[in-house]
Amino acid sequence: MMNAVWLNRAKFKKAVILPITASFLLTAGCSLSVDPPPVAKQEADLQDADRDGVINQRDECLGTPVGADINNSGCAEVLELSARDNLHILFANNSSRIPSTFLREVDQLARFMKSFPQTHVELKGYASTVGSAEANLALSQRRANAVKQALVRKGISPDRVVIMGFGESDPVASDSERQTEILSRRVTAAVAASEESVVMKWTIYSTAAK
Repeated sequence: MMNAVWLNRAKFKKAVILPITASFLLTAGCSLSVDPPPVAKQEADLQDADRDGVINQRDECLGTPVGADINNSGCAEVLELSARDNLHILFANNSSRIPSTFLREVDQLARFMKSFPQTHVELKGYASTVGSAEANLALSQRRANAVKQALVRKGISPDRVVIMGFGESDPVASDSERQTEILSRRVTAAVAASEESVVMKWTIYSTAAK
């Protein structure tokens, strides 16, 4: 019987002590809630949009090609290639047939234009003063067109070639009249090209040039 009384009293004491303790903590000014941790404010852009290894905050050349060899500012190393090719073909009197000795000139120009697909060429035809001005104008145009057709047969698109005939309007000055006539029967052209290429960095997948 005493055991039962003791248990009841013990439960009573426990029930009374807990509210008193909680009340004491509240009246003492203590809080049971915890303040959230401070959040750091990130101002720098640490992303790497073009995946070149340089963060956006420091990248001066956004959009760098993947795999390019870059500097510390995120800019790729670029090589600039410039090239030029000239054509000069002489014709026989009153002829628009390309002499066999000048076919190599056509081959070289065709190879150049294939190497630089963005280039266009303007073929300028001329004639000597022998004959009428009207006939020489038409002859100069036929000469320029003969070179154009030779380029087309080499695989150059016709829309990349423009022809112009100047007739006898621009003779080549020489020591003799005969020499002037020979040098004036001509087709000339000059083509310039410029290209930029990005230097790619070596990886374990790169293939060495053979």
